[in-house]
Amino acid sequence: MNHASHPISRLGSDQERHQLAGPTRPNPPTNSGFSLRQLSDSANPLVSAYDWGTAPEGLATRRQLRALGLRPAGQEPIILRCRPRGYWPGRVCTRPTYLYRIDRAKPVRPMTLAQERALDRAMEARTRCPKCRRRYHHCLPLRTLGSCLECHDGTPADPSSYVHESRHDLAV
Repeated sequence: MNHASHPISRLGSDQERHQLAGPTRPNPPTNSGFSLRQLSDSANPLVSAYDWGTAPEGLATRRQLRALGLRPAGQEPIILRCRPRGYWPGRVCTRPTYLYRIDRAKPVRPMTLAQERALDRAMEARTRCPKCRRRYHHCLPLRTLGSCLECHDGTPADPSSYVHESRHDLAV
């Protein structure tokens, strides 16, 4: 192709070339001066949203609360907005982190027998081989292999890796 006939080479200035090529990425949305910082209640100095790195102590995520043996207990979450990026400074945070006050959190409720039974059945479906009916201590690759390794390709299973069950049908 002749470079003289190419439309970009015929344009003289860099500004004209940029207008023809167009932007390389979409224009970032602007916040137009709107701030999410609002007081949750007048007696509480905590606000309902914080920018990255400005949240005070005493706040935790759900996972952090669970590690402490606590639950949010119905309190409204406090939003921690995304970290600002240098290449897109005006972007709107689409995936904020939700924080909860540790002092308002309550202890985790104990699991009931029905919940424990349901959880055991769900884990049994993931750890029991459908072919040999052994229940392993780890989850099996049922989506990819459809069974344990021993049933799939003959790799012998370590006897300590599965549960030796003693079943009885006594009505006691």
